[in-house]
Amino acid sequence: MTTHASVDPKLELYGLMAEFGEADELLEAAKAVRDAGYERVDAFSPFPVEGLSPVLGMHQARLYWIVLAGVLLGAVIGFGIQYYAMVIDYPLNVGGRPYNSWPSFVPVTFELAILVAAFAAILGMFALNGLPQPYHPVFNVAAFAGASRDRFFLCIEAADAQFDLLKTRRFLEGLDGVEGVYEVEP
Repeated sequence: MTTHASVDPKLELYGLMAEFGEADELLEAAKAVRDAGYERVDAFSPFPVEGLSPVLGMHQARLYWIVLAGVLLGAVIGFGIQYYAMVIDYPLNVGGRPYNSWPSFVPVTFELAILVAAFAAILGMFALNGLPQPYHPVFNVAAFAGASRDRFFLCIEAADAQFDLLKTRRFLEGLDGVEGVYEVEP
């Protein structure tokens, strides 16, 4: 008697991806996928589709907290450098003003706060978006080149708890507006 080891299709695939021609079709498909219980889902489109992020379960961006931290850090650094230079390292009494004359520190403090906040915004955006990302498994699908022009894609990852290759394929093929379903290899 011969036994054959079954190969788990989840290990060979990144997921399944469906192609749509219109943004509304993508949004409706994302709602159907969410209602079916899939959680590891991503969408790709050439422009932002209003209402798609909440449907996919994407949370509010945390970038504003990173920028706020940059503002506060920049202001503290700007004020601290001036305080150290004018009060501690080289105190110079000009015209009878106090050493810690904070109104004269405001312009540099403000400018440094803006500078550090700008760098924090750029670096935070890259970090939160997972950039730079020169490779992603969806690039292996030839039709995905249309995602930057006029095509819309919805990908269900094989790592999803509900993913079953045949059932998920049938589910995606049954959605309205599907123009093709592709296997995404890692």
